[in-house]
Amino acid sequence: MTIPSSQSIMLTLLKYASDGQEHSLRDAIEVLADEFNLSAAERMQVLPSGKKRVFAHRVEKVKGEFKKAGLLVITKRGYFKITLLGIKVLDYSPNKITRKFLKNAEDEISLLAAWKELFDDIKSEFDTRYAPSSQK
Repeated sequence: MTIPSSQSIMLTLLKYASDGQEHSLRDAIEVLADEFNLSAAERMQVLPSGKKRVFAHRVEKVKGEFKKAGLLVITKRGYFKITLLGIKVLDYSPNKITRKFLKNAEDEISLLAAWKELFDDIKSEFDTRYAPSSQK
């Protein structure tokens, strides 16, 4: 077996986190390596820089992409947990998760944040203008 690509790791990592518990990155790497039936040699293969292991680097990269897309939250250094959005993504039973899918999720989160900020501004202005005279 060859080391899976980052996109091949995506769905498996999100499913791993789907129990809602806090997980260490180290444990996730081991569990996913087992899930992909990686040999000891594949697990130990390092990047050309010689500093990081290929598979571990890919899992870490996917974790970062999921954090950016709002599917995972970092709970403390080296630990993560699935978010409600991550659970909702799995509710759709996707066959795979791609970078294009993540980009769309990031765009939707940004749009929702912008709408919330606009709503908060409007509400604040409304409350200021139309507060009962005893509160002005």
